[in-house]
Amino acid sequence: MKKIVEKNKKIRSTLKIIEKQHFILKAIFKNFNYFILVRWNAFLKLKILTTNSSNVSILNKCLYTKNKKRFNKLTMFSRYVFLKQIRSGNVIGMQKASW
Repeated sequence: MKKIVEKNKKIRSTLKIIEKQHFILKAIFKNFNYFILVRWNAFLKLKILTTNSSNVSILNKCLYTKNKKRFNKLTMFSRYVFLKQIRSGNVIGMQKASW
């Protein structure tokens, strides 16, 4: 499981870099003030980038339980672990409601 988490971290870091390059190349390609040759080269590089950059390869998993199903994107924890963190007082400003 540790191997999968490390692989996922590596994919996320490379995808950040690729997203920046994608944004820059797309801006160059859409800017009509550049020469046609510069825009065409940006288009070709952009075409190469899109083949190996995919958001599908990123897995959203809980940091503790490695659970994919009940995952909250804002907290990076599963629902169960997030409630445990709130009960123990580790999350500042939140309390478990009593009923």
